[in-house]
Order: sequence, then C-alpha cells, then structure tokens
Amino acid sequence: MYTDSHCHLDFPELQSDFEGVLAAMRAAGVTRALCIGTTLERFDEVHRLALRGAEGTPRLWATVGVHPDHEHDEEPTEQRLLELAARARVVGIGETGLDYYRLEGRSVADMEWQRQRFRVHIRAARRAGLPLVIHTRAAAPDTLAILREEGGLSSRGGDGLPPVRGVFHCFTETLDVARAALDMGFWISFSGIITFKNAASLREVARYVPLQRTLIETDSPYLAPVPHRGKVNTPAYVPWVAAQLAALHGVTAEEVGQITSANFTELFDRVRDEAQAHAQPA
Repeated sequence: MYTDSHCHLDFPELQSDFEGVLAAMRAAGVTRALCIGTTLERFDEVHRLALRGAEGTPRLWATVGVHPDHEHDEEPTEQRLLELAARARVVGIGETGLDYYRLEGRSVADMEWQRQRFRVHIRAARRAGLPLVIHTRAAAPDTLAILREEGGLSSRGGDGLPPVRGVFHCFTETLDVARAALDMGFWISFSGIITFKNAASLREVARYVPLQRTLIETDSPYLAPVPHRGKVNTPAYVPWVAAQLAALHGVTAEEVGQITSANFTELFDRVRDEAQAHAQPA
C-alpha cells in the first residue's frame, strides 16, 4: 500500500538488523522502497540491496549519484553515471543537488564544484531518460536556475533530449519554491519533518501541493516522524507521513498511500515498465 520513495537502507543503522527492517515494513504495509545512492564508492552495496529486493516483497530499487555533501569522494562523470544507471533495478539519478547550509567559512561562490557536479547529474539523467532525485538546502534559487538552464520545461533547449524531470526530496522550502518546482513538472516529496511541532509553515506547503504531485519518504535512518522522533527511522514509519498528509487534505492515510504509490510508479517509469513486463503472458 505504501511506498517509501527515499531511504538509505545501506547505512549501518539499518544494516545492523536488515531482516528486521524488512519485516517491520511488511507489517506496516510498506511494500516498496527506493534505496538512494549517495556515493559511487557505496553504489555496489546499494545496488545489491535492490537486486535482493527482487526476490520478494518488500520490493526495492536503487538510484545512482553523489550527494552534494560528499566533497572528497569519487567525482562522477556523465559516462560513469550512465554506465551504472544501465544496471537492472536502477530507476533514477541522484541524490544530487546543492547544499549551502554548511559553508564552513567558504562563500557561495566557492561552491562552484557543487554546481558543476549538479550539472553532470542533470545531463546524465536527460541522456538516460531517467528522473532526478534532488537535494536542495539553503540553495533553492541556484537549484532552480540550474535546472532551467540545463533543460527544464521552460528552457529553450534544442538538443533533442527530454526535459529534466524528477522529485525534490525531503522538501523543506517555501511555497514559492514549491510552486516553481511544480511549474517545471517536478514532484515534491515530504518526509517525517511535516509531523514536527515546529513545521507549521511546511504543513501549509504540503496542503498546497496536490496529492497527485506528491511522494512520501522517510529519508531513513534520519528524521523519524512523530511519535517516533529521536529513534532510528525506518521505511516502516512512512505511514505516519501519509497520515499527516491525509489530515491536511481531508482524506484517509490509505488513500494517500495509494495515490503516492501510483505517483512513484508514474515518475520512476522503469518501475512501471518492469511491472508491465512481468504481467505479460509467457
């Protein structure tokens, strides 16, 4: 019923009891999850989890990318991202984006390496025809500008490639940023942050974003929703995100689960294509 569109099952906090994590997901009705790549060095482990998920439920998929906070890890090239994205059960590029939250004495101008890396991911995603998983923190104007420059719906491309598409994950930005992302054709994903007491303004953004353009996630092992705040987060807690969205939109949590799961399949179309292939008669 529920799909966790962004989690880090390869992180030690969840690997220490991986079978328990899967069992808790099944018990909570979380039937699918997307394992997000954050470094090229760790990609093989993320991919291994996705392949393991193919053996039964919950079903798992993977993305490939280098997180903007990982400054000193292997730098991606378009070709390397394309090679890894061609593997089975890899359905997106990222997580990628910009993060100016911890400049550590540097200026925004000094973060050109992040902006260039972001462009590499966007170009690879367009060439692969895959959605992009976007991380943006304290950097929304540059994030939006680069997306437009690199092939957003409002760009004046002409290179024959599809426009960039994807999801703004763990959304914490303003209503104006949400509106701009939606206008560019992006989905918006909400995490357990929308259950936090101090997140009233974010809940208003979540109320504004149509459910038909919404995904839900845990970003586990971080950001456990109320009433589990302070604990290690797991995909089994994503129904609490659905419940908060349900309260904001006047529907049931089950309806949110169904709608956001359908949205996940629509955006990550390799998931849809895989399901259709399995449905074909032998």
